[in-house]
Amino acid sequence: MRIAMVSLHTSPADLPGEGDAGGMNVVERQQADALAGLGHEVEFLTRRTDPSLPEVAELSPGVRLRQVTAGPVEVVAKSRVSDHIGAFAEALRPLGEGIDLVHSQHWMSGVAALGWARALGVPHVQSYHSLAVPVGRPLQEGEPAETEERVAGERRLAQESDLVVAISQAEADTITDRCGADPDRVVVVPPGVDLDLFHPPADRVADREPPRGRGHGYVVFAARLQPLKAPDLAVGAVAGLPADRRPHLVMVGGTSPDFVHYRREVERLVADAGLEQWVSFRGPQSRQQLADLLRGAGALLVPSWSETFGLVALEAAASGTPVVANDAGGLREAVVDGVTGLLVSSREPSAWAVALDRVLSPLERGPMSLAARVHAERFRPELAGERLLACYQELLS
Repeated sequence: MRIAMVSLHTSPADLPGEGDAGGMNVVERQQADALAGLGHEVEFLTRRTDPSLPEVAELSPGVRLRQVTAGPVEVVAKSRVSDHIGAFAEALRPLGEGIDLVHSQHWMSGVAALGWARALGVPHVQSYHSLAVPVGRPLQEGEPAETEERVAGERRLAQESDLVVAISQAEADTITDRCGADPDRVVVVPPGVDLDLFHPPADRVADREPPRGRGHGYVVFAARLQPLKAPDLAVGAVAGLPADRRPHLVMVGGTSPDFVHYRREVERLVADAGLEQWVSFRGPQSRQQLADLLRGAGALLVPSWSETFGLVALEAAASGTPVVANDAGGLREAVVDGVTGLLVSSREPSAWAVALDRVLSPLERGPMSLAARVHAERFRPELAGERLLACYQELLS
């Protein structure tokens, strides 16, 4: 089988998973590698953003990247990528020889590729990874408003694609309830986690208390610095602990062109709280760097307002690191509340401080660490690839 994975929003540098921690581009690459390992060919099609890179490159055996020129050959803000959907759709038209199936990643890719798949006479599969905030629900301060184009595009793709692949049951429910998809054409394929890269320390002791205090123990926040991911709440959680029990906070993740000034706002928040010596900004990290950080961390904080799954929470679990996460969306499937970490329903920093203190206690952390790894082992990448392939084969039959 030859599969075209369309990823308009993705830059080539993101595809190997060397960008911000835990992003959905990691899932796309995992899926491609798993499918190639099962004997199939995958070609990523993405918008060209760097003229110095070749038009076609092999990412791994059976996985190719093809850059398509559509709009300026440069990285643009995520909020402006949709301006180039039409040009990208036009650039796809002469391509596609030998393609058996088109799988679009994110709504913009689907809007561009749905007509292309129809013209080729092959099935169109859609994955969203994130969905527009419902009309009437307030956005987080600083987040750009959802466009009518996105809302309409998501609904059209849900109703016209041959199959929709959701990353979690929470996302599947949203796609059917909000976008009007036929439940019979929505399947859930959870992501896989690299259990070799993300693993507990070799000398882990179940009841060992993580070291605390400045310069010793630390916790991690790993996401882009933007209001939706709520890094301010991570800062508030650490600030709420007394100095003798306060871990260092390591902030992992870059800023997108849409939020170039937001890091300064977070830094100002840190300064106002008097936490300059307790918080470090590491910027984007490689997958190996992230794995090393999670392995040594006392906990991972995922205060994001919304996540369709929260892959980084699963990567922390694989590392034997408990997670404190927002009690919403797919995070309820990535974190087993009270077993592999804690889910927090409140947005008050004091509630997060209490949850973090509990997770870091030796009585809780040891059992959670062991249970987290067991939980993560249910999400093997090869199993995710087999599930996805079964969906494709049923569709083609």
